Amino acid sequence: MTNSKRYADDIFSDIWLPGEVLEIRKEAREFASRELKPISHELNTTVESRDGFRHDVLQAIARAGLYEIPFSTDVGGRGLRYPVLATLTTMEELGYYAPGAASALYDGQAILCGQTLNNASESIRQEFLPKLIRGEIVCCFATSEPETSTDLSAKVMKTTAKRVEGGYVVNGQKRWITNSVAGDIVLLLCKTENSLTMLLVDMHDKGISVSDPDLKMGNHAQLTADIEFSDVFVPEENRIGEEGEGLGVALSALTVGRVGIAALGVGMAQRAFDYSADYISKRMVFGEPIASFQHWQFKYADHAMAIESARNLYQKAAMNHDVGNSSQSLMAMAKVVGSEVAVDMARDAIQACGGYGFARRMSEEGIDWPLEAIYRDSKIGEIYEGANEVQRWAIAREIFGRPITG
Repeated sequence: MTNSKRYADDIFSDIWLPGEVLEIRKEAREFASRELKPISHELNTTVESRDGFRHDVLQAIARAGLYEIPFSTDVGGRGLRYPVLATLTTMEELGYYAPGAASALYDGQAILCGQTLNNASESIRQEFLPKLIRGEIVCCFATSEPETSTDLSAKVMKTTAKRVEGGYVVNGQKRWITNSVAGDIVLLLCKTENSLTMLLVDMHDKGISVSDPDLKMGNHAQLTADIEFSDVFVPEENRIGEEGEGLGVALSALTVGRVGIAALGVGMAQRAFDYSADYISKRMVFGEPIASFQHWQFKYADHAMAIESARNLYQKAAMNHDVGNSSQSLMAMAKVVGSEVAVDMARDAIQACGGYGFARRMSEEGIDWPLEAIYRDSKIGEIYEGANEVQRWAIAREIFGRPITG
């Protein structure tokens, strides 16, 4: 099947976005079309393996300067006025063709790790952010554990950092850690007595081991694995923020990351919309195009409105953050809406395309179909970086207050 048109170019308008962000969208789209589209089927369908980390994609992103977008000029960034909005726009464009790679190599690398490093001491910022921007290091963000992920509290967290002379000794296990099989540094949330602290740990240090990558339903290009820490020494200067303030450090990155998942969902939804709308406009059933049936006309009208709304919501949340008016509830709304629109659109796109939508590859014709991968990849958006049920609870808490919601 030939390349489908970008329906959003006719239906959606970026007219109110700042000029710098419009230029970023153009730049990111050209990169995605040139670098990601030709290998998208491979990225989206190749099963996870320890040697499957895509260093080539990370290097391509770095060479294109896309890691510069979130950061200030003093560390080699672009110094944009609206860096979060531009970063999330890039996420949407990368996710259009390769959501798993975008999640691992842009959300994980540039947003979760990048935001955390950007809030670290000046010495850490100046040492590690230029390396990240140049693609010289692979970064991991480690909060989840076998028994805790959504509940990041000192009460349930098992990974500990015990105070010793000159720093900390870390013991414990982290789970679902993106990029860990190839990581150079890990930003580690751990328990220090009765509170949480964030540490920067060298993944090459003695006492660190990484499991084989998890075999997942989707997001195959996002390699996740367990990390074990056994008496790992971390110097005190590698602490990010003050001791006991680690949860705040983690949440400041996760909050932006959640809106990144919203943008990623919009990219997936738009790809499923474009591909399937093009197909049902041409595929004949009972002598008429599938799109001539009013059922599908109304379905696609509804999906066009939903994608438009999800895109506007993540953009509004991002711009609010950039101007210093960050709204936790707005960001939670964006995450829920953006992730769910991808699942809903992918499901209906497959239904509209029938057996062709369900297929990964039509072997006789040698044609790869992207919809089944989008469906698999979209589901995790409703789960990771704060399950949607928790996001709804956060929104409800803003409405009714903590005394009622808890």
